[in-house]
Amino acid sequence: MQARASSGAITRTVHTVTEADGLVVSHVRRTRLPSGLRIVTEQMAGARSASVGVWVGVGSRDERAATHGASHFLEHLLFKGTSERSALDISIELDAVGGEFNAFTAKEYTCFHARVLAADLPLAIDVLGDMITGSLIATHDVDAERDVILDEIAMHDDDPDDVVQNLLAELAWGDGSPLGRPIAGTTASIEAMTPAQIKRFYRRHYVPANTVISVAGALDHGAVVRAVKKAFGRQGWLDELAAPAPPRATAARRRPKVSAAEGRVARPFEQVNLVIGREGLTRDDDRRYALGVLNTALGGGTSSRLFQEVREQRGLAYSVYSFASHYADSGLVGVAVGCLPDRTDEVLAVVREQLRLIAADGITEDELARGKGQLVGGMILGLEDSGSRMVRLGKNELVHGEVLGIDEVIARIEAVTIGDVRAIAAEVFGRPELLALVGPA
Repeated sequence: MQARASSGAITRTVHTVTEADGLVVSHVRRTRLPSGLRIVTEQMAGARSASVGVWVGVGSRDERAATHGASHFLEHLLFKGTSERSALDISIELDAVGGEFNAFTAKEYTCFHARVLAADLPLAIDVLGDMITGSLIATHDVDAERDVILDEIAMHDDDPDDVVQNLLAELAWGDGSPLGRPIAGTTASIEAMTPAQIKRFYRRHYVPANTVISVAGALDHGAVVRAVKKAFGRQGWLDELAAPAPPRATAARRRPKVSAAEGRVARPFEQVNLVIGREGLTRDDDRRYALGVLNTALGGGTSSRLFQEVREQRGLAYSVYSFASHYADSGLVGVAVGCLPDRTDEVLAVVREQLRLIAADGITEDELARGKGQLVGGMILGLEDSGSRMVRLGKNELVHGEVLGIDEVIARIEAVTIGDVRAIAAEVFGRPELLALVGPA
């Protein structure tokens, strides 16, 4: 069902979930304003709180070398004050109502979010709208926050998990590619970045057509749309002539090619942290559901092959797991292990043998059933609060351009066959190997 308001906004019902007695337990609606801003809400029966997220389609992969780290820098700076609110005002207004607020930056998007009591949702929307549209990005704030970010980079450099994952990305795509660079930037790029560069980056990417607002919890969709128009209408930000969304950094480039590579970073850690990776699937590849089942069976829980073989049977490591990440034009799958230095060779041999076996033979029917059950159960349990539903709404609308119903996602998972998993295992784990190691020299 779709309706066009007199303002030119287009609203439609995405899906509705009702109980057998007719009680509506979830109602998802979407409005697109003439400026291109999208507002997606999920009304949750019985909720007394609401979560709101502002999703901007810009991340570290959209940066040039000169602006490496600008997305993350802006994540910090937008909390530093506007013409209406100081940084302290922003904190006080949300703290005063017991609200939770934060932000995060990824390779392909940035999100600012808050969770409040339902009655305080208009306040949360107003604060976020002020931050997004009216940030001052003052020179003294840039200089002060620069030191904070440099400290954060140093903190990540002391975390072996962060170091090894950054190394894996660099091996996969190269440090000359935005996908291969660390999200926070480097010491050199952050020290060199100027307020003028950050402001240009802000004006280019923080536009309505590149933004999604997602809200979940106790709410009325119409009231949310009105609150968004008021909060984000500051300084003409929602004018119909607002700038279109900038093209993604991938638009004029060939698909990144991942070749076999190995790298090691020496750190005086007690453990060796290693990742064996392969190129995975793009975020819109329908086979990602089969890969999700495969990933769960391989290293997604205590019954998985890797946990049983590496930890339970051989006692080679405390932590072992597999993962899959998806981007617009590439992806990664891998196995991460932390072990004592003298066990590195044995761990590598055992993990490689498990990957060889799963590539050759796929998984069993029991593993298929457990993998589906774990995916479905984890997804549903993860959607018990308004915050997780807000994330699902915003990310899916921004990244995929649609929000699938929970039942439809479950149906796609349940439709995965053992043949689907065998085929994706043979393809993915037959690709060139990436090996990243971090630990004692």
